[in-house]
Amino acid sequence: MDFSFSDEQQMLQDMLTRLVREHYTFEERDRVQRSEPGFSEAFQAQLAELGVLAMPIDEAHGGMGGSGVENLVVMQELGRGLCLEPFLESQILGGGLVKALGSESQREALLPALAAGELLLAVASDEPRTHYRPEWTETRAERVGDGWRLTGRKSVVIGGQAAHKILVVARTAGEPGERNGLSLFVVDPTAEGVQHRSYPTMAGPWACDLTFDGVTVSDDALLGQAGEAFAALDHQLGRAMAAQCAEAVGSMQQACELTLEYLKTREQFGKPIGRFQVLQHRMVDMTTELELATSMAILAACVADEPTSAERSRQLIAAQHVVKRAAQFIAEQAIQLHGGIGMTWEYSLAHHARHLVMLGHRFGDDDRHLKAYADLLEAS
Repeated sequence: MDFSFSDEQQMLQDMLTRLVREHYTFEERDRVQRSEPGFSEAFQAQLAELGVLAMPIDEAHGGMGGSGVENLVVMQELGRGLCLEPFLESQILGGGLVKALGSESQREALLPALAAGELLLAVASDEPRTHYRPEWTETRAERVGDGWRLTGRKSVVIGGQAAHKILVVARTAGEPGERNGLSLFVVDPTAEGVQHRSYPTMAGPWACDLTFDGVTVSDDALLGQAGEAFAALDHQLGRAMAAQCAEAVGSMQQACELTLEYLKTREQFGKPIGRFQVLQHRMVDMTTELELATSMAILAACVADEPTSAERSRQLIAAQHVVKRAAQFIAEQAIQLHGGIGMTWEYSLAHHARHLVMLGHRFGDDDRHLKAYADLLEAS
């Protein structure tokens, strides 16, 4: 099979490679990570101007109608630069949920602004006790007049500290553990009753915890039919998992390049340490894991937009597990081969290593993925 990019996809990758290299140096990344809003608004504006933010959005709503492969191209390059902009959270996951559940008027109100870079979305699906399973959502939304009242808590909302709108998963019926009864609401983070606490995550991007204390929203804030959001949420989380695999591959590529360059230049006993065979073998092991992870990330990108099925779920879970395992292995080996300098905060490898380890916990840890994969096998 031919896994090479099309001419358009190759042009997109080349453009992003230059953009990240020239405008997103490690020093610049460190500066914006320490400042408000936790990412570079100037770089976000460049992404919008070049049409990158419009890539995942349908052409009918001002986007370019990109597929999972285009998302892979973008996320891979953003991963190489450790970019902090919430492309995955806002454009892929947030935009995908609006497309899947929103009415035509809601799509017209949100998607063109999202494609133009005028709107930032965040998705609040995780809670302290959901453990990667949205069906365990406890946040409630109750009917009040011609609107809804939200009460509950959300945790680790990536990009929520700067989002203009937050897509909140809340239960309008049923009990925690049931898939039926979940709904999605568009909430203004500045609305009365919304409390938030922002902080930087271990992986680099900022996040926030949200508390909804009787927050009232209009009926227009409900995306789709009440109680029927789980299927769309599950499908879009699969797309987000595929995009995260691509982001991890980009970061792994950079970690391998940094390690190889270090082995070529660091001298011991009068010669580069890369000439020692045992270190060559470890570098080969890193490259082998990278190639395997790259193949699985491509597989995930190719099936991400397919309709929900057991086979699609198995492939996405397998890709996430393999990429996570490779990411942790490469992070650990890169630090080992660098020695003490690999842990230095002023050196980008340390940040790649932290980023790679933490990515493996965003959409589910090993226990979660292996259990889900086993359940799918039994069901088949």
